[in-house]
Amino acid sequence: MKRGLEKFYELVEAFESLPTIGKKSALRLAYHVVMNDNYCGIKIAHSIENALKNITKCVKCGSMSEHEICEFCLDDSRDSTKICIVQSAKDIFIIEDSKQFDGKYFVIEELDQEAIDALTNFVDDNEVEMVLFAITPSIANDAFILYIEDKLKNKDIRFSKIAQGVPTGVSLENVDILSLSKAIQSRVEI
Repeated sequence: MKRGLEKFYELVEAFESLPTIGKKSALRLAYHVVMNDNYCGIKIAHSIENALKNITKCVKCGSMSEHEICEFCLDDSRDSTKICIVQSAKDIFIIEDSKQFDGKYFVIEELDQEAIDALTNFVDDNEVEMVLFAITPSIANDAFILYIEDKLKNKDIRFSKIAQGVPTGVSLENVDILSLSKAIQSRVEI
């Protein structure tokens, strides 16, 4: 069946290699761009090529940028005394959509001495007074937070992390035990 359709199946495999795209979705996407909408396929290919050529990491904070320094670091209207530490630049987009944070960001994908040195310089350069950790709750990430707090302990900084617990609209039977435990520990009086 694949005879003569090697290029099509290469495209299916390429789509399938993307996160959250299974075999059936990859087949539908490949079929759509090849048979139904060639322009869509060309537009996607062109957008991918442009993104790969032009997007890099900000030299200051590690966020995505089309320039040496990202829009968040250049934005004077943002409160530079507050930073939000994330583990992936894509998390910044989610936080920005919430419109609940007006400070700057710092991305630590890998916790090594280079990242700690860059964070320390960023904290000093921005005269940071508050650090918000916006990372996925886990025991390993709790250790990640403690390690960074320890490395910045000689600075006058308040630390906080995003709240954890039971999401709105989710029944208790669908909540994992760690989230439920955190929700009970972090309960508020009413």
